[in-house]
Amino acid sequence: MWNCRDDAAERPADAGVWSGIVTRQSSGRQDIRRRFLALWFPFLAADRLARHGAPDNPYVFVEKQRGAMRLVAVDRAAQALGIDAGMALADARARVPELAAIEADPAADDALLERIAEGCDRYTPLVAIDGMDGLTLDITGCMHAGWTEDDLAADVERRLAAFGVQARHALARTPEAAQALARFQTMPAPDEAAAVRRLGVVALRLDPDTELALRRAGLKTIGDLAGRSSAPLAARFGDAMVASLARLTGKSDSRIVPRRTEPALTVERRLAEPLTQTAAALDILESLACEAAETMAERHQGGRKFAARLFRSDGLAVDLVVETSLEVRDPKVVIRLFEERIEGLADPIDPGFGFDMVRLSVPTLGPLAPTQLQLEGGAVAEGELATLIDRLSTRLGRGRFRRLRAQDTHIPEQAVLALPAVETVATTWEAPTPGEPPSRPLHLFDPPQPIQVTAEVPDGPPRQFRWRRTLHDVTRFEGPERIAAEWWHDGPTRPTRDYYRIEDARGRRFWVFRHGLYGTERAAPGWYVHGLFA
Repeated sequence: MWNCRDDAAERPADAGVWSGIVTRQSSGRQDIRRRFLALWFPFLAADRLARHGAPDNPYVFVEKQRGAMRLVAVDRAAQALGIDAGMALADARARVPELAAIEADPAADDALLERIAEGCDRYTPLVAIDGMDGLTLDITGCMHAGWTEDDLAADVERRLAAFGVQARHALARTPEAAQALARFQTMPAPDEAAAVRRLGVVALRLDPDTELALRRAGLKTIGDLAGRSSAPLAARFGDAMVASLARLTGKSDSRIVPRRTEPALTVERRLAEPLTQTAAALDILESLACEAAETMAERHQGGRKFAARLFRSDGLAVDLVVETSLEVRDPKVVIRLFEERIEGLADPIDPGFGFDMVRLSVPTLGPLAPTQLQLEGGAVAEGELATLIDRLSTRLGRGRFRRLRAQDTHIPEQAVLALPAVETVATTWEAPTPGEPPSRPLHLFDPPQPIQVTAEVPDGPPRQFRWRRTLHDVTRFEGPERIAAEWWHDGPTRPTRDYYRIEDARGRRFWVFRHGLYGTERAAPGWYVHGLFA
């Protein structure tokens, strides 16, 4: 994961190559024993700086708070000398004069934490960031190839150590308990429940006033609180404290909010020896697409979006995403789109030290019944068009090709939306009445363009209008067609529109409207040309 290659000797005998469909049991069931792995990085900022060269002297990271420079992070050497975060820089230098002060860079720390979280995606799709220096992994049902929880945690720490980041980990049945044990446990306990009860009230991560009130009341540990009734505690210290205690002790169901939504279907393969060629990774991806197709066929479903992630052994990952305009599950179609995506990349894929894991995800699944070819042979024309749209959108960009979709509104400029073709289902349009002119023009101006109109009577049809410095004499007209505003959105005071289909002396046809009515507005109604007929 982080600048470290897999060592086959450190894995179980059957963990060399593992492939399968990742299936996680439904979170709605209450009998599942959920497990969480918490990672805490006590020296995240110092480890980030050490990757690019750190000072020889003990150093701290500072930022200005309330007019004074205060410490927000320290390195190992400074902590060993009694320097902790939260101290004033002047007080810290009074203790250690040679202390080096470096301006804090929260954005860089966040970027490093995000990169570590990306690497943790190889273990579980459910990874959440905890504060500014922690991660929580939901590893329920994610054990594979004979691994235990301790094996997984040891592998994470091994990769982090190779990456140059120090971490502390803990396992528990709730994310709050896992994070509390990782951050505040000072010595091992015989079991998880006993370890949680021995933690101080700081593990509840409450505001300082509530924590101070608990200590003054003689309630210094979680065990002191766990044996008491919740009603008196809530009355004295607030409902938030009781809720936090229930989550920490496992009395209430608690889950994490992952960085990414868990996909509906995921297949992956872990490799004992990293792949240094992109073509070899595509071969693995094709076999995963076949596995996913079998599962989708059993469910009579297909996908419109496929996400491939190629995990490098140094912790980086290459993401490739393709979309289709219709639900598909044919592996050949999916792999052809991935090949188009790779060929369309500005820079070729860099495998680094090699890919040691390949994952294919289908974020959402939709119904896809078995298709029947025509008796005379050949596929349905809609499928051929969809295949063409998919390939062109993958190669040239999803926004280059658009499809019109009708909307349930009578406002002309809002009646149709132009959306990317790969995410829009073809709309069946109502056929015009034979022999009748179209009621709407092919082209609409956005926004409508103002014109100067001359009419026989103020509220009558236009007889002459000037548009773009050109005078047009109206020879024919049809209307008005009154279109009122959507009062449930715009309110009843928005002016109405009276539309006319008109034709000038040269045979050009326009769609114009009067915005408002005479005698009902303070200002005279305006005229606009909204569209052009063919």
